[in-house]
Amino acid sequence: MSRFSQPDPELGHRLSRRGMLGVAAGATAAALLGAAAPANAATGSATAATGGAMPATASGSKGRGRPVLPPGRLGIQLYSLRDKVSTLGFGPVFAELERYGYDEVEFAGYTQGSAGPITLAQLKRLARDHGLNPIGSHVGYYSDDPNAYTFAQNLTKVLDDAQALGLKHIGTASGPFRYGSTVDAWKRAAEDFNTYGAAARARGMKFYQHNHSEEFSFATDNPKVRLYDILLKETDPDLVHLEMDIYWAYVGQFRFSKRPDGTPAPFEPLNYVLRQPDRYPLFHVKDGESDPSNPYGYTMTDVGDGDIDYQRFISAVTRLRGHRMAHHWQAEHDNPAESFTFARRSSAHLHSLREKC
Repeated sequence: MSRFSQPDPELGHRLSRRGMLGVAAGATAAALLGAAAPANAATGSATAATGGAMPATASGSKGRGRPVLPPGRLGIQLYSLRDKVSTLGFGPVFAELERYGYDEVEFAGYTQGSAGPITLAQLKRLARDHGLNPIGSHVGYYSDDPNAYTFAQNLTKVLDDAQALGLKHIGTASGPFRYGSTVDAWKRAAEDFNTYGAAARARGMKFYQHNHSEEFSFATDNPKVRLYDILLKETDPDLVHLEMDIYWAYVGQFRFSKRPDGTPAPFEPLNYVLRQPDRYPLFHVKDGESDPSNPYGYTMTDVGDGDIDYQRFISAVTRLRGHRMAHHWQAEHDNPAESFTFARRSSAHLHSLREKC
């Protein structure tokens, strides 16, 4: 089912992921006991990855030439495989990802309803046994519950767990809306992020924020100011990094290329990256089929089946001097029709892309 069948798919996504993170990571924080699930693999059938959507339509050149995807840099956000993790356990899921040619995994909680309990040490070892590097994790930003497993409520525990897994990045998919949508509200959120970033850096990690489309909307008290620009300006680039979800960035372009008064305010998501490439160590690779009748402008689809030109986007970033190996590309689909098929097809498509001669 398309996420666009929901009244507000973006809000639904944020709430469902936040709920999953709270349960999964909270269970980890309380007590992770037991052994990893057996590593027998399973397969499935149907839909594939989602990705950032470019306005152009080409899906990239295939055949000869240097691969667009840098070696060792293809990951997957495990939220996309939550159904398989909950029924099969991490072992069989990691075995499939190894077969599909993935190099890295990004967590969305450390249990995800896994079939059988598992400790952080076991989870780390299981990933490495399948050639998968745990690269990052999504954790909630804040909660009204003082015991919640979030950056605001339990920063030390969040960082302890990330360090135990050997993560190089630890971040949140929550928007900086904790204090509202005014300029000052986002400045306050930026201060929070700087604090988390400093604490993460002291542990040898990078703190990051993953966007949806609302980050590209405008401040309610100054509609000439884009909220995302406040985040970039008010956070320390050495402490706060960004994981661009390319699909949601292009949804943001569709929704917010005009200010509330109707005056033009065009922007190109790729240009944000090209201006400050060091701030974007991670990306979410999703795809979308252009649909101007849809209030979000796109219908999420498999990587390679939509209107994204990933040959163009990835090449533009990796061709920057010193940046070919500086970024990590995480395939994701919020609600794939069949999650193993999504993972397999996403990897095949992205590995097939070649740079234009």
